[in-house]
Amino acid sequence: MHWKLFADLAEIAGGRDIDVSAEPGDTVGDALDALLTAHPDLRERVLDDGEVADHINVLRNGRNVRHDGGMDATLEAGDELALFPPVSGGAVGRPAGR
Repeated sequence: MHWKLFADLAEIAGGRDIDVSAEPGDTVGDALDALLTAHPDLRERVLDDGEVADHINVLRNGRNVRHDGGMDATLEAGDELALFPPVSGGAVGRPAGR
């Protein structure tokens, strides 16, 4: 299975695109475990008391797994997994009203 990592998570893992030893029939949680085993420095940033931290978004095919089967969702061939830390910021431009 293939993970896409964003922002500081990609920096910590040493790359944005990471392949792990998970396959169809495994769960999203299995794929995350494989990622964290291969890149243990991510563990502290991603987990809180052994669970995915509230501020970390785990996506499967563009949908947050919290709303789509959770970490127990079964992976299928072609699934795309992504891990996002919190994102902040906004547009830079002219002040409103000008």
